[in-house]
Amino acid sequence: MVAKAKRVGEQRYRESYGRYLEDFVVGDVYEHRPGRSITESDNTWFTLLTMNQHPLHFDKAYGEKTEFGQILVNSCLTISIVTGMSVSDVSQKTIANLGWDKVRLTGPVFIGDTIYAESKVLSKRMSGSRPHQGIVTVETIGKNQHGNQVISFERSMLIPETGHAVDDQIEY
Repeated sequence: MVAKAKRVGEQRYRESYGRYLEDFVVGDVYEHRPGRSITESDNTWFTLLTMNQHPLHFDKAYGEKTEFGQILVNSCLTISIVTGMSVSDVSQKTIANLGWDKVRLTGPVFIGDTIYAESKVLSKRMSGSRPHQGIVTVETIGKNQHGNQVISFERSMLIPETGHAVDDQIEY
């Protein structure tokens, strides 16, 4: 999402990211850039932080003996990075993430891979109980540097209409 400059005073502007509810159009696809190359440190630290002790994620000798022939990036890191890549386009103004559905790990991710992502708007509707807010569902796909899909998921979020986001209310 290209930053928008919001006027906040005389000759004063504030950078704003994200989409309001009315900016989403079913069928639109947002390509999230830049890509993200995954390092050994990224994978090791994430694996340690999440207490995942599977040796496939941090033991090179173990990984070499598997069908992958090398260390495999922790799949929870992959979903975190791909979700994070989509934030400025899809959920920067979100009030709440409502859930991830249909998470599919469609290909392996290795140290040194660069991940790119895109999101397609699947649905949009007004909230039945929250005025000036609606629910947007997107399908997000992550691909590696070769164009091979490595992950897909659907994510639903509660999104405000223009003028009703938290950053529209803050004066600082």
